[in-house]
Amino acid sequence: MAAAAKGVWFLFRHAIPTKSVVVSFPSFSYSHKHKHKQLVGLRSFKCSSTAPLSTTTYEVVNEMQFSDGSSEVELRLNIGGLDVRSSRDLSVNADDTSLAIRVLRPGSPITLIETNRLFDRIKPAETIWYLDDDQLVVNFKKQDPDLKWPDIMESWESLAAGSTQLLKGASIYLVGECTEINQKVAQELATGLGYTPLSTKELLESISNQTVDSWLLAEGSDSVAKAESAVLESISSHVRTVVATLGGKHGAAGSADKWRHLYAGFSVWLSQTEAKDEDSAKEETHKSVRDGSTAYTNADVVVKLQGWDPAYAKSVAQACLSALKQLILSDKKLPGKKSLYIRLGCRGDWPNIKPPGWDPSSEGDMN
Repeated sequence: MAAAAKGVWFLFRHAIPTKSVVVSFPSFSYSHKHKHKQLVGLRSFKCSSTAPLSTTTYEVVNEMQFSDGSSEVELRLNIGGLDVRSSRDLSVNADDTSLAIRVLRPGSPITLIETNRLFDRIKPAETIWYLDDDQLVVNFKKQDPDLKWPDIMESWESLAAGSTQLLKGASIYLVGECTEINQKVAQELATGLGYTPLSTKELLESISNQTVDSWLLAEGSDSVAKAESAVLESISSHVRTVVATLGGKHGAAGSADKWRHLYAGFSVWLSQTEAKDEDSAKEETHKSVRDGSTAYTNADVVVKLQGWDPAYAKSVAQACLSALKQLILSDKKLPGKKSLYIRLGCRGDWPNIKPPGWDPSSEGDMN
């Protein structure tokens, strides 16, 4: 069996025409630099065989209620039976994207909730909490009042439910060195989002009545890449799809001159790595971007996989959605910009879209 996914790290890149800014938050580091695409954001997902992505502990909470308002969210915990007599028996700590709630006991506090992955950022200084009969009520002010929270925490379920409001129908393209990984993760993403899963490998084999492997042997990788590029063109106007592309050098995504129609959606590079920690994974990706060693660096999001096992496809899909969420929240105009790019004919001018009537041939061959 393949090695289990011991760690999944993601980064995302986006061009923002502002002066250099570095802002640090728990589990994240953003770097925006003037007129250059930069890798931004890094978060780790540690997976185990029993409880992948577990960040929250509920030991004795009998009931939890969550509600989302226009500018705030509220959490209610039923703490009846815990012998909480006053607010002095409780500890509530909130900081940007983290929350810890404990019942104070001499020598052994009881953890009700502990997470560093709230669905989005809050304003810690404006967090209030109080006791209401047998309930602990915690009220948080959102950093982004326009973002609807499906749940208090970022999880597979909340990301799947919340991503539709952000993507606005834009498709997702998965690229990378391994076709199988692209396909498995695409299927999970499509199921979670309610999107249509598409596989360029399956489409090519259906059209040609032969396997991609036999096609490669008969006509070579250039022929396969050219054919996949034509398939990508035909589906570039589709919405609400998750497209798994061919991996390896014979795939269109592996060639910089065949990215024209991949820019029609949000692209995710699923990159296998031998990096042992987040810093190494980040530096590895920075190096790829600097030396231009692979066309996959054109992707909007980079997800680093430390090992692979199909059983962890949903964990990788969750990392993809989390990264895409952060990317879109950094510039909410991106989905609309993708839509405009499609309407103008996917001319290869991403991200600096030219006016209608612009001729790509006037500036040479575009990606």
